[in-house]
Amino acid sequence: MSDLLRLFETRRSVAPHLMIGPGPTPEERDRLLKIASRIPDHGKLAPWRFIVFEGDARVKAGHIISDRYKALHPDATDDMVKVEGNRLARAPLVIAVVSKSAPHVKIPQWEQELSAGAVCTALTFAANAMGFVTAWLTEWFAYDREVLTRFGLSESERIAGFIHVGRASEAPVDRPRPVLEDIVSHFAPKD
Repeated sequence: MSDLLRLFETRRSVAPHLMIGPGPTPEERDRLLKIASRIPDHGKLAPWRFIVFEGDARVKAGHIISDRYKALHPDATDDMVKVEGNRLARAPLVIAVVSKSAPHVKIPQWEQELSAGAVCTALTFAANAMGFVTAWLTEWFAYDREVLTRFGLSESERIAGFIHVGRASEAPVDRPRPVLEDIVSHFAPKD
């Protein structure tokens, strides 16, 4: 248990441009997806799904992103377009968590969306526990309907996060964390 607590106490995100390979094997990737699928899910709706970007698919997805970026920014330089086209190729593996929440007679959509967020958290911690580093990002294209459509999302689906998975090219440095006194209050009912 102390190893698990140590992971929770020390894990941190690593920027994808600082990630190197090798990424997870297909077996490790599938294990990550199975673990992430075990998160709390009121009503057993599975209001989320995964899109896996690995190998050449990361580059092909990058073409979609860079094409859209050029359309939105006709004055963009070639270097700027190249950066955008490389967004999903920086890490060896990127897993998009797609939120597919919908109105339900019993389960509020908010709970379904939180469940998709829990999937992202589970993916990051499971990958960290397997010795990989991660970054949970969205970036501008996660909110661009044309890109989402070309990635295969329906009109009602949204990206909860792109989970970048790889190995650290250098030891990650921790960042300042919130001071408990600033973020914790204790309920005291008024008599």
